[in-house]
Amino acid sequence: MMPLLIALLSCAIWVYLLAARGGFWRGTQREEATTIMPSNDVDWPRVVAVVPARDEAALIGGSIASLLRQDYRGDFSVIVIDDHSHDGTAVIARNAAAQASNRMTVLHAPDLPDGWTGKLWALQHGVSHALALPQPPDYLWLTDADIRHAAGTLTELVLRATRERTVLTSLMAKLNCETPAERALIPAFVFFFQMLYPFAWVNRPKRSTAAAAGGCMLVNRRSLQAAAGIEAIRGELIDDCALARRLKRYGPIWLGLSERVRSARVYASAGEIRHMVARSAYAQLHFSPWWLACMAVAMAVTYLAPPILASLGTGVPQLLGALAWAQMTLAFQPTLRLYRLSPWWGLALPVIAGVYLVFALDSAYQFMRGRGGEWKGRTHCPTPGR
Repeated sequence: MMPLLIALLSCAIWVYLLAARGGFWRGTQREEATTIMPSNDVDWPRVVAVVPARDEAALIGGSIASLLRQDYRGDFSVIVIDDHSHDGTAVIARNAAAQASNRMTVLHAPDLPDGWTGKLWALQHGVSHALALPQPPDYLWLTDADIRHAAGTLTELVLRATRERTVLTSLMAKLNCETPAERALIPAFVFFFQMLYPFAWVNRPKRSTAAAAGGCMLVNRRSLQAAAGIEAIRGELIDDCALARRLKRYGPIWLGLSERVRSARVYASAGEIRHMVARSAYAQLHFSPWWLACMAVAMAVTYLAPPILASLGTGVPQLLGALAWAQMTLAFQPTLRLYRLSPWWGLALPVIAGVYLVFALDSAYQFMRGRGGEWKGRTHCPTPGR
């Protein structure tokens, strides 16, 4: 009886995910590559890009170069905040902007105060500097030091923001997917994020679902100030989604996939991806052992049970297990196409999901040891229930 109940539940979950969760798996919320530039008569808003950077010497040069190559016709400048780097990040950033030094400012973040995460404190310093300019920007472009932008990225973001009156417009950068570990694990990371925050729901003003991708966020300055700024989320580990939740109270937000905004960060091993996931996975569960247990059971029923039933079951449970496995394989296909991987990876999704379950359990373990949120030499362990 129990195998039959689990099989029925697994199938029902996948029917719901495919048919009723915002079509997340299709990946249809995408950027629009601007092929025809608007006329010079357009009143382009002022934009300042804010780039927090800590020990990013290997990557920041390419990021700054891509920002300064933007074909944007309005007033645009860049602020880099060196967050106590030890590797010459600030020097490399200045060198990358040698031919456009009048458009870039390098700041050094003050000492990190209690209650702030390092990235958000650096962002706060950069945003405060931008708002104090004689002509403060209309929009702040929050981006990361490992992101490479196509020349038309800012133009596209601004056109969408002004056309749809969004207070937050975000593109999820295409992650690197070259090493064996990346090919096995990165597409599933994107798939799970879309499942958790269906982009179509994020983009509907009447839906409460809110999310953003921190590597590329265009924020309306007035809306950010109305939402109490970066300080309002100062202790958040999943800062992009926290910012999206606050800003959606003040207007529509938009989130989409991108192939022209790319992350240059390489994850050479599964251990490096584990570290990236474990940094915030338990925070996503509100630091709750109860939610952790519920998540583990849900992952087991949704991903692990179908192939086990299909391989070892008999009769109806076996058929339902095979059907659920087929449904998850189908659901994974658009993400695999985005990353140009073989469709056969879809059959491995149960194993990949099992690996992510281990990562989540490790995240909880690290937080319980007081090592949660560790990133680049800093540990951020918010008080559960904060």
